[in-house]
Amino acid sequence: MLKVTLLGTGTSQGVPVIGCGCKACSSSDPRDQRLRSSILVEWNTIRIVVDCGPDFRQQMLLNKVNSIDAILLTHGHKDHLGGLDDVRAYNYILKRPVDVYAEKKVQKMIKTEYAYAFEKEPYPGVPEIVLHDLINKPFYVAGLRVIPVRATHFNDRHFVFGFRFNDFTYLTDAVKISSAEKEKIKGSKVVVINALRKEKHYSHFNLEEALSLMEELQPEQGYLTHISHQMGRYAEVSKLLPANVKLAYDGLSIAIGG
Repeated sequence: MLKVTLLGTGTSQGVPVIGCGCKACSSSDPRDQRLRSSILVEWNTIRIVVDCGPDFRQQMLLNKVNSIDAILLTHGHKDHLGGLDDVRAYNYILKRPVDVYAEKKVQKMIKTEYAYAFEKEPYPGVPEIVLHDLINKPFYVAGLRVIPVRATHFNDRHFVFGFRFNDFTYLTDAVKISSAEKEKIKGSKVVVINALRKEKHYSHFNLEEALSLMEELQPEQGYLTHISHQMGRYAEVSKLLPANVKLAYDGLSIAIGG
């Protein structure tokens, strides 16, 4: 049995957005209140977090996540790796460094952003991180097979990684994906992909594009994540969706497999 918890389903600013009084930002529906995008994957006793944004500490506390085995990073933007300093808590609890999987380009960003953690003689208490190379080939984390799915974020120089775990696939911050990478996703029972807003966007799928991809992939159940306040309220947008696709929301828990 694979269990996936949506820790955050918002875009880089989250929802509500600071200083905004739009319908989504002023909504009293908790499904419209979105932390930065991240998921927790649980398999047997294994816990893997995908992305570690500025809300990481809050997400771990809200979901009572007392241990993790690894963090996988989709790409190097701040809303996906801005919370890495808080792995210090797990260093203390687990008495070991935290394994972080990221492509070389993202590792360089981490070493720049958190340079104090990689000094030859760091001061006591810095986050202890072991970086592992993430390339576009399957790998294992504590026995769980992970299939990377590569997509375009913005032009041909900025990419993101999605991940397939058994019959579940997660892909965020994508604007284009090749036929070969789509094949890796096909057959997944549950698929979560990004849908920023209704209007076209230069670096993220909009609602129409995300629904078109869901139609092509044909999962039993699809969810949309990385949602901005421009999308509108959960209750209103839900009326526009096909039967097998729903808007994700923070705290949503999904069980896949037997």
